Amino acid sequence: MIAGWDIGGAHLKCAALDLAGRLRGVWEIPCRLWEGLHRLDEALAALPTRLGKDTHRHALTMTGELADCFRDREEGVRALVAFMTRRLGSDDVSVYAGRRGFMGAARAGDHALEVASANWHASAAFSALKAERGVLIDIGSTTTDLVRFGGGRVQYQGYTDGERLRSEELVYTGAIRTPIMAVADRVPFAGEWQRLAAEHFATMADVYGLLGRLGERPRETQDGAGTAPEDCARRIARMLGRDLTAAPMRAWQVLAAYLAQAQLVTVREALERVLSRDPEGPVPFVGAGVGRFLVRELARQLDHPYVDFSAFLEGPDPLREKGARCAPAAALAYLVKACPTPE
Repeated sequence: MIAGWDIGGAHLKCAALDLAGRLRGVWEIPCRLWEGLHRLDEALAALPTRLGKDTHRHALTMTGELADCFRDREEGVRALVAFMTRRLGSDDVSVYAGRRGFMGAARAGDHALEVASANWHASAAFSALKAERGVLIDIGSTTTDLVRFGGGRVQYQGYTDGERLRSEELVYTGAIRTPIMAVADRVPFAGEWQRLAAEHFATMADVYGLLGRLGERPRETQDGAGTAPEDCARRIARMLGRDLTAAPMRAWQVLAAYLAQAQLVTVREALERVLSRDPEGPVPFVGAGVGRFLVRELARQLDHPYVDFSAFLEGPDPLREKGARCAPAAALAYLVKACPTPE
């Protein structure tokens, strides 16, 4: 098999292909990397042992170099590449450096700024091989990527995180981990505008959990409690300095719908800025990530075709669904399959 790895600050994602290009497995393991590399070791231990035995080639991309346990990006890139190379026990490890393509693990540290947070480029480059043109919109747990592609090439204004935040091709908002206080500072409730607490009581996972948009996907919560609608509403109520019993469930659902719309407006404004750089009529929106249900809504609002990232993948439907949630890992496995081993 061939494995693509996306090492994030909160999750480790892996997608494995067979030599025919069909997905054989997709895994997403919680990994609190900011607490140290031992958390990455724990996440790797949770993967099937056969993955290491059956895999002859590995490709790495990452955003975990931003974790608090590293002094800067270069230290993070060097540490993660060295750690994964040792743990994978393979001489055939390629590192994705975005616009520079793949390089051997030994060279990655010297090109840290190209390697750092280049996972978006992998998803867009793979999309460019599968569709004539479009915009990749990957709404993950923490961030949103908005990347144009066409003619087989990735089209972007910014490359590094700082450049992409400035160009709004990177929006630091996601469907799971984003605190509610980062989406709105005040909300309409009980006929009044009310300020929210500047606290980590609730996240957008509570919003979409209460609205029934996340299904049964397991996830961490701010208070360690469950993910039932009542638990989600209880955490949201704390943001207003209230208890769940202060209002009927319908009131909390209405509030959640307001917060969901506020986040969608933020993404839509950034997307319209990206689209305005080269207006050429409706282009497909390629939806990826755990929050791609929001991409479907954006396509409907802006009258663009919607294409799910899973349509680009081969294999059983459940694995293609997981592959769309873990798009950079899946894309990387496909990309490296077609490339010679770098030096």
